Amino acid sequence: MTSRDTILGRIRDAGVLAPPMPVEIPREYRTGRVLPDDERYELFVDRLVDYKAHVHRSTVEELPATIARVLNERGVRRVGIPAGLDASWLSEFDGETVVDSADVPAPELESLDGVVTASTVSCAETGTIFLDGHSDQGRRALTLVPDLHVCVVPMSSVEVGVPEALARLVPERPTTMISGPSATSDIELERVEGVHGPRTLDVVIV
Repeated sequence: MTSRDTILGRIRDAGVLAPPMPVEIPREYRTGRVLPDDERYELFVDRLVDYKAHVHRSTVEELPATIARVLNERGVRRVGIPAGLDASWLSEFDGETVVDSADVPAPELESLDGVVTASTVSCAETGTIFLDGHSDQGRRALTLVPDLHVCVVPMSSVEVGVPEALARLVPERPTTMISGPSATSDIELERVEGVHGPRTLDVVIV
């Protein structure tokens, strides 16, 4: 008998000796919290900036010009977009727009200068943006490999807290939570950006 067999045997024995008992998990979260639009906006922006994201305000009509300005300021000449993104958002961008596909190997996404996506919902209290793989947000690799992510967030999708934001998600969909650009700290607590995702996050709040 191998060590593996011994360990698995003990696990099976434990399951027989202590059959699982139904456990009721309390779900008494604070829900239904609301704030006036201006307070919710200020809270969301404060958290985004604290996470070192760059915030831009726009109207629906100004959105193509705002996105083009952000991309031009970042020196983007080749930008990737999900297949379901509203093409009019890039109508004023004079660089190359590449529509992503699952057939494109993830390493090839490094050839993009940046990516533009929509979002599903956001949490003002934590400054977190939720993507759920919808056609206007694309696959996870698209927002992780390029060094720049320009994410469009409608104010109507910004909730006050985490429970309110989670309530708007479909649990079966793949969820990516973004709180600022990718960053980590080494053993001496030196911040390093761009290790696990984009080094720069530009958030356009509509």
